[in-house]
Amino acid sequence: MSAIAGVPVAFVHVSDRQRALDFYVGTLGLSMRGSDPFGDFLLAGEALIRLTALPDYKAGAHPVFGWHVEDIEAGVRALTDRGVVFTIYEGFGQDALGIWTAPGGAAKVAWFADPDGNVLSLSQG
Repeated sequence: MSAIAGVPVAFVHVSDRQRALDFYVGTLGLSMRGSDPFGDFLLAGEALIRLTALPDYKAGAHPVFGWHVEDIEAGVRALTDRGVVFTIYEGFGQDALGIWTAPGGAAKVAWFADPDGNVLSLSQG
């Protein structure tokens, strides 16, 4: 069976549409692809993020979207310079930037949250 053809779309729910747009477009630098009365489509590389506002939305504890990057330290520093705060989880053994390195060093991950608490990530490896 061949893969599904098309552009991947991640659905991210938020409680405040304008606050989310300020973060995803203003802070993260994503571009708007389109809007309708129900939400917004943002360009995220080759994929799309569909932001949909749900007034009583509460984020879960697990990542909803992430970016695989070539240089995670540079990515973390660039986002930190834009005001993004990376999450340090007790007992994970992350470095001062918030980067966790998998045993053996093959993969690295850093987590941060949007204004609604949706967990986002950068990964390398």
